[in-house]
Order: sequence, then structure tokens, then C-alpha cells
Amino acid sequence: MARGGKQQEPMDWVTRAADDAIRHAAGSGDPAAMAAYVEGGGLVTVASGASPSGPIHLGNLREFLTPHFVAEELRRRGVRTRHLHSWDDFDRYRKVGAGIPPEWSEHIGKPLTAVPDPFGCHDNWAEHFKAPLRAALAEMGVEVEEISQTSMYRSGAYRDRILHAVAHRDVIEGVLAKYRTKAPVEAADEQEAEALADSVAASEDLERFPYKPWCGICGRDTTTVTSYSDETHDLAYTCACGHTGSTNLATEDNGKLVWKVDWPMRWAFEGVNFEPGGLDHSTPGSSYTVGKELVAEVFGGRAPAYVAYAFVGFAGMQKMSSSSGGVPIPADALKVLEAPMVRWLYARKQPKQAFTIDFGPEVVRLYDEWDALSKKAANPEKRDVAVLAWERAVSTSSAGVLPVSPVAVPFRVLAGVADVTAGSAEQISRIVSHVGYEHASVDDLEPRLGRAMAWTDEFVPASERTVVRSSPDVELLGSLAAREAEWLALLLQHLPSGDLELDEVTTLVYGVPKLAAGLALEDQPTDEVKADQKAFFTLLYNLLVSAERGPRLPTLIVALGADKVRSLLSA
Repeated sequence: MARGGKQQEPMDWVTRAADDAIRHAAGSGDPAAMAAYVEGGGLVTVASGASPSGPIHLGNLREFLTPHFVAEELRRRGVRTRHLHSWDDFDRYRKVGAGIPPEWSEHIGKPLTAVPDPFGCHDNWAEHFKAPLRAALAEMGVEVEEISQTSMYRSGAYRDRILHAVAHRDVIEGVLAKYRTKAPVEAADEQEAEALADSVAASEDLERFPYKPWCGICGRDTTTVTSYSDETHDLAYTCACGHTGSTNLATEDNGKLVWKVDWPMRWAFEGVNFEPGGLDHSTPGSSYTVGKELVAEVFGGRAPAYVAYAFVGFAGMQKMSSSSGGVPIPADALKVLEAPMVRWLYARKQPKQAFTIDFGPEVVRLYDEWDALSKKAANPEKRDVAVLAWERAVSTSSAGVLPVSPVAVPFRVLAGVADVTAGSAEQISRIVSHVGYEHASVDDLEPRLGRAMAWTDEFVPASERTVVRSSPDVELLGSLAAREAEWLALLLQHLPSGDLELDEVTTLVYGVPKLAAGLALEDQPTDEVKADQKAFFTLLYNLLVSAERGPRLPTLIVALGADKVRSLLSA
């Protein structure tokens, strides 16, 4: 606690990054200068960028959410802020990924926006993979100002910057040459390997020229610059397809700067104050390291405040490459996790902390942790960094408070009930009411109910699912011991007809061995009765779901209904 009893404002990585962004925009770390910049309506620009070369997976999502949280913190402080997101859709198409027709190899080397959508539902390759990410961002309340690099280059917006970079190609080459002797960095996974390959390719291109023209015939970047005139700006090239052509950099827009020059050019062009990048961009000789020098020496700008982020893994997968098939994307996470929880996974971790998202049994524990944190956040005296991450997750400046279930039933309860009811929302609603979570309609359980049903259906292995018998186990029923037969007879005798009430069924299931021992339902069980209860439960599980154990028995019986239970327990 601070002096005077006032609670000190918790500080996390977002707080510090927002400070850095203002410091960069103000051009000074002096608190007075920073305050004057903000009070004067100064703009702070945070940026992100991604190539829609394939599914934009949960690792890529860190590129979007890291600057988003910083932008939200700035807006909370009253700072005029914009979050620019660059779609690197003018990048080359590199390879034919899993599930793509092999004939798409003919498009390798073309801009992503020039490659047809193999699924036929969008205008081009890039738009196909942007669409699901846009939908996921909207569900999570993330708003960005999108920039298509295809549009920027094709419109001529960068012409002056391109001419300037080419005129200073010797300076660029000098900066790149300093880093070529650095020891090679070993890639951690395929995504990082592709990024490092881009860096190497960019370095090799720069030995020839900092600008890569697209071939005027085949449309690929398989070109080699053969000459350039600083006076006329005519650039001649040859292409692997056999074409010999030319373009004029002052009047035509048929190419792009190589990546290590393109990125710092955009920092200066857009006035970027904060931008994150993967750890692979922060190694010696990598994009950010080189870009810091090029933006100053060539473009007269400053590298933005920067944080490097680690990769996000997925349980059961050693790598997540956006060009491979079957990788988990944000939409997959949103099937089983409420939108604020997906945001929370990224807000609570320092960017340099790698973490893994597990859609298996870990989901149940994650919901328990989230619910406990939500209760803690309701107490102002317990506000700390963990609660601050929760606050950043549950609402945004544009969308407000993100949707959560009006009645927050524990996820493990919903998932267990969804399993034994085969996903019947109405039956789930009825049982949930019985266990103490009153609600007016099924809608009061959404969106969590839908997540629990999806998780049970898609992520719980068949071997772990509860499968209700379709007919009685005649063999087992015919081999019952005398006391087992008595237990079943007592259960069927006292089991009500019609709708079952959970409390009543619970009393009966635990009470049958008591009745068999001559006790009343309300009596405390003896040690012998407790042993009988355990044996009775095992017998019921075997007769109802052909297993030694399963969902809580009273809940299972209520879910099945009296008629189904009678049919399975009667010879």
C-alpha cells in the first residue's frame, strides 16, 4: 500500500511498453515533455505486421495482441492513439502447403495477392487467410487500421522512398556487410527458419540491389537486376523464365524493397512509435538490428520502441508454421475459450515468455483459474498485476465489456453434463438448475455452454467420453450377488417416475446401501455401509456406461431419466 492508505497502481509489461511508446513519440524521456506531448494531442502510433502466407495461427496472434494491449493502455490514459496493422500481402508465395493442389507450384514467386484462392471463396490467397483472423479479432474486440502493402506499393505511395533507398544502396550495403560475418543462428522451429531464410535471402539480394522487380511476363520475383541508371531510374533485369525486361522506378510500381530495407522504410513513413517482433527479428544481423541502423542512416528516422516476443506452442505439436496445414488458429481457441480468456492468455505473460496452449484436460483447469481470478478482481483491495491482466482481458475501449455468461457455471460442470446428455442444451439447462445455478433460459449459460459442448465434442478423446449403454448388460444382471440384486431392487423401488430432482436422486443413490443395512436414508453411514456405497457405485457405472467410473452418479441418472435407468437396470 502507498502512503495515506492509497493502493499503488500495479505495473506490468503493458504499462512499461506504453511509457516507452510515449517517450518515443515525444522525443524525450523527460516527464514534463511527455506530459506536454500528450496534453497537446500528440499522436502515438503502434504497429503490427503479418504475412497472410497461410493460416494465421495462435503464435501469430501475439503479433496482433501485443501492440493492441499497449494501444488500449494509451487510450486509457487519454492518449490519441492508432494501431496500424500492415498486411505483408505483397510478399512472395513461397511453397505449396498441406492440402493445396500441387499445380499451385506454378504461382511460387508471385505476390500473395496475385495467387488465386485454391478454395475458391475469396479474391486471392491473401484474402482467404486474412478473413478468419479478422473475424477472430472482431470477436475479441481488437480493432486495427489495416494497410495492404500490395495497395501501398501498387499505388506509388512509396516511390520517393524507393528512389531514396536505391540512391543510398552503398550505405545499405555497408550496414548489411557488418553483420554478414556473424555466426549463423539456429532456428527453433519452421516459422523461425522461414524468417531467417527471408533474412538470408534479403542479404544476398542486397549484394546486388535493394529493390526486387516482379517479372513483367511471369509475374514472379525470380529476377536479377542487370543495370540501373541513377539519372533516368531505368532498371533492367533478367528472369529465370527467360524474359529480359525493364521498369522505371520513378513512374512504375512493379516491385518492392527487400525486407530488411522495407521494414525501416515503413517505420519512417508511418512514424511508428512502438512495434513488437518475434525473437528471430532481434538476433545479431536480423531485421530489427539492421533496421535500427538503416532507418537512421538512410531514412532519417528512428527505430520504434520494441519488445521481442517468444513463440506460442500448442500441446502435442513441436512447431506451428503458418504455411503448414492443421495448425490451431484463433478461431479454434475461441471455440472452447471465452474471448476474454484468449486475450488473458497473452496479457498475463511477459512477451519474452514462451507458453503453450493446451486444448486437452488443461482447459478445465484454465477455466477454474479464470473464475478464481474473476472473483479476486471483484475485490478492489486485491488489485495486483494478475488482476490488471484480467482487466485488460475483459473489455476494450471500442467494444466495451466482452460477452460472458450471465450465469457463470463452472466449466467442469457444464462439460460433464454436456457429455452425459449428448449435448442437449435443454437437458443441460435443467440439470444445471438442479445443481444450484438458477437461470431464466439457456441463453443465460452462453457463451460458456457452447464452449463446453464444443470442447466435449471436439477435444475430449473418444476413450474418455461417457457412452451410455443402448441395451441392458444381460450377462452382468444375471450374475449379480444377492446383495447387489437387493441394491438394484431398492433403487428401482424408490426411484421416482417422471422428471428427476438432483437432490432427491443424490439422497437415494447414497442411501440404498443404508436401506439394505437396515438404516434410514438420513442416518450417517457406517464404515461397512461406506464400503457398500463404493461397490454399489461401481456396479451402477458398469450397468449404465460400461465403465468402472464416470460422471457424478446422481447427475448421470438425472441426465438419463427414470425410464432409461429402469430399462438398463432391469433384467
